[in-house]
Amino acid sequence: MNKRIIISAAFFGALAVIFGAFGAHALKNILSPYGLEIWNKGVQYQFYHTFALLFLSTFARYRNSLINFASYCFTFGIILFSGSLYLLALREQLNLGGLASILGPITPIGGLLFILGWIGLLLAAVRDK
Repeated sequence: MNKRIIISAAFFGALAVIFGAFGAHALKNILSPYGLEIWNKGVQYQFYHTFALLFLSTFARYRNSLINFASYCFTFGIILFSGSLYLLALREQLNLGGLASILGPITPIGGLLFILGWIGLLLAAVRDK
């Protein structure tokens, strides 16, 4: 198992639980229903890709560069995709009006990294003997 990948997954998993609880309790009365939906989408995709990182950690013993590539894609995808959704959901509360125009294009870059991570995993599985 790859220690770096497991530590990343544990960190992002803990944050996903914290952010999920924060959204369900603290933000429930602060955000609009649409803002809560955006927040929850960030939590949802963070969880999906945290589990993907855990799965990758079991294959890391093969020292496959595609596994490392996929883990970096999932890690930075979580930061860009979920992170930008969290900021977009809180843009009014944090007074980030102008920043929203920058955050909007960041979200799809994070989504692209997720896709590339899954493709990396696919290619690693195809190449495995």
